[in-house]
Amino acid sequence: MVHILVVDDNKNTRKLMKAILEAEQYTVFTAENGEDALHVMDTNHIDLVVLDIMMPKMDGYEFTKILRSVNNNLPILMVSAKQLPSDRKKGFLVGTDDFMTKPVDEEEMLLRIKALLRRAKITSERKITIGSATLDYDSMSVTREDETQILPQKEFLLLYKLLSYPGKIFTRIQLMDEIWGAESDTGWETVTVHIGRLRKRFEGWPEFEIESVRGLGYRVVKKI
Repeated sequence: MVHILVVDDNKNTRKLMKAILEAEQYTVFTAENGEDALHVMDTNHIDLVVLDIMMPKMDGYEFTKILRSVNNNLPILMVSAKQLPSDRKKGFLVGTDDFMTKPVDEEEMLLRIKALLRRAKITSERKITIGSATLDYDSMSVTREDETQILPQKEFLLLYKLLSYPGKIFTRIQLMDEIWGAESDTGWETVTVHIGRLRKRFEGWPEFEIESVRGLGYRVVKKI
């Protein structure tokens, strides 16, 4: 069971969020400010926090800074009436994982929560499983049924990145900076070469496909 902590100083907002999340079979805890949230976390396992910003005693920014200062990587979704770009930037700078403005679209919020939980699982387990295929970060391997392929480091990291965000488009420059490093002298054309190798390796696999998006870059599409 996934445990979610809702932190908001508005009682009605807490009740609404709790009802929405419990309808999706999440176990929900609530707190009215950052201080109370820390107390809840002292005695309960929490998988994700839905966090308001403007609260008495300890606001959302301060709460997030405290967690990140002790290397707590708990997924945090800030949900706030603050709508200025500077507010969003501050949220990301202190360590939030995602940001939504009130009033929130319930369906979008649930989708974002699912995405954050999925990424957190990938980070902690260092594995991605799609159907019968499993990518293991520690062994740089891809396994499907009785077949195991050990990939060269760059190929594995490239595939792992794409499969961590299925459907998301990455430009060649983004992938170069992420996998080869911003200071690399290698040209972006090497991304195209590695994508070609990955396509050949996994040609015919039913689990996923690497697509080219004309004029933009690449994305992985989950097929099952």
